Amino acid sequence: MSLQLPCEVRPFVPHDGAMCLLDTLLDYDAEGATVEIIPQADDLFVEDGAIPAWVGLEWMAQGVAAWAGVWAHIDGAPPPPGFLIASRRYHAHVDNFSLGEPVHIQVTREFVADNGVRAFTGTLSTAAGQCLAEGRLSIFQPPPDASSSPTERPDAR
Repeated sequence: MSLQLPCEVRPFVPHDGAMCLLDTLLDYDAEGATVEIIPQADDLFVEDGAIPAWVGLEWMAQGVAAWAGVWAHIDGAPPPPGFLIASRRYHAHVDNFSLGEPVHIQVTREFVADNGVRAFTGTLSTAAGQCLAEGRLSIFQPPPDASSSPTERPDAR
């Protein structure tokens, strides 16, 4: 099953309401995804008429969530939970992101460990390709049965 792109990102992330910070899924493949946000004046993190550069780290994390959610959707499952456990070398080339200016977030999987830890690189850029920020993320995605209580799991001791 493939998706009609571009499409709304909301169905692919586990974030509700205003906590879903991204707007559009632009592209995805086996290794990553590209999503877009167009910051608006009513966004949660607006300060002095712009979005602070540190918010880009959360945009990258939600880009990873969207990527995982697309594959879950294709498998007929809801968006899986995931947790940002670390970031490395996040470097913003701007102090903030301007309202009304599209930001493209590209996340690319670097590796997946057996314990559910995944590493991604991320880049935030203008629609024209100018790099605004970049960094690496470590995400923990628990296995599907980890959300049940220990007594409900067949392997419980």
